[in-house]
Amino acid sequence: MKGNSVRDAKNKVTVALTFIIIVTAILIVFHLAKSFQGARRAAGGATAAVPSRAEGRQSGGGGQDAQTQRQGRAGEPAPGGDAATGQGGAPRQSGSGAASGGSAAAPAGARGERSGGGQGGGQRTGTAIRVTPVILGTVENSVILSGDVLSSSQVSIYPVMAGKITALRVKAGDRVSRGQTIAMVDPSRPGDSFYASPVTSTVSGVILSVPVNLGETAQTGTVICVVGNLSTLKVETHVPERYVVNIRRGLPAQLSFEAMPGETFAAEVDEMSPVLDPASRTRRITLVLVPDRTGRIDPRILAGMYATISLVTNSRTEVPVIPRVSLINTYGSWIVFVVPSGSGAARRREVALGLESEDLVEIIAGLELGEIVVSAGQNFLSDGDPVRVVE
Repeated sequence: MKGNSVRDAKNKVTVALTFIIIVTAILIVFHLAKSFQGARRAAGGATAAVPSRAEGRQSGGGGQDAQTQRQGRAGEPAPGGDAATGQGGAPRQSGSGAASGGSAAAPAGARGERSGGGQGGGQRTGTAIRVTPVILGTVENSVILSGDVLSSSQVSIYPVMAGKITALRVKAGDRVSRGQTIAMVDPSRPGDSFYASPVTSTVSGVILSVPVNLGETAQTGTVICVVGNLSTLKVETHVPERYVVNIRRGLPAQLSFEAMPGETFAAEVDEMSPVLDPASRTRRITLVLVPDRTGRIDPRILAGMYATISLVTNSRTEVPVIPRVSLINTYGSWIVFVVPSGSGAARRREVALGLESEDLVEIIAGLELGEIVVSAGQNFLSDGDPVRVVE
């Protein structure tokens, strides 16, 4: 019996604890739901307040009308009001009415401006372009080559007898005269006695190189030094086969050097090989530098320099020319845009070309002298487009 009582007591305690836990959970859930509902109401009120304030600002004119009416009632003037003081309901109402009318007129004005803008947008404004006239000029067709600067003549000096080089009396850069001794060669052998044999220069010029050293044994075919004539220089280059038919003696050329950027020097073709090199399919030519006004070659140009050659292969003078940038290549045809006098519109024109240079091109057909050609902005044009010429 005592055991049953203990179990009954335990069961009661368990039921009581369970009830307390359930009630506590219900209270917590109720409190959370109430808090969430209050937060939603607060958020809704804040949201509703924003348009109310906005409406208050938008209806500022109406607010002024209401304030005017209140003032009118407080002063109790006649409906017409006091004309001297400007008080009274009627004048105030008229004033607010004018303000309201102005407010009402503002959107109409805005609509009018927008309408006008739309009308202006409907009209095409001219494309900004630059133009140039067709003029008479000179066109030169040229080819760019590379070459080496050489002395006009180079002579190798050899000893007349084989032997040991006992003296070298010159070095590269020295100027020598014809018959001047430049080295000594001793032809004697052990047990023999000979006088040293002098090596003399056969030409006057500048020592370009001394390929031997003191004490070496030289044969009769050994080059003791190379003497060159630097008073006149030449440039040697090779012309591709497709251009050789236009090459002739006296053809002008322009030389430029990396050591002197931005400067050009005049030259002309002096010698031409009678045959083409079968390996490279090129023709060797030699150009000579043209002296300046003082009759001298620029002393900064040295033998051994690398030269870039612009060789004029063909030229025409007093022919119709336009800037090369004016041309547009369309499906293999060359076109330009012209602006007839007083038209204000661009017209498409197909042209035939002649010689071309780096900047100019000869017009054979399609344009007349004096016509105005679009030189900038033509890539955005179609036939008949309105244009606006800018400087």
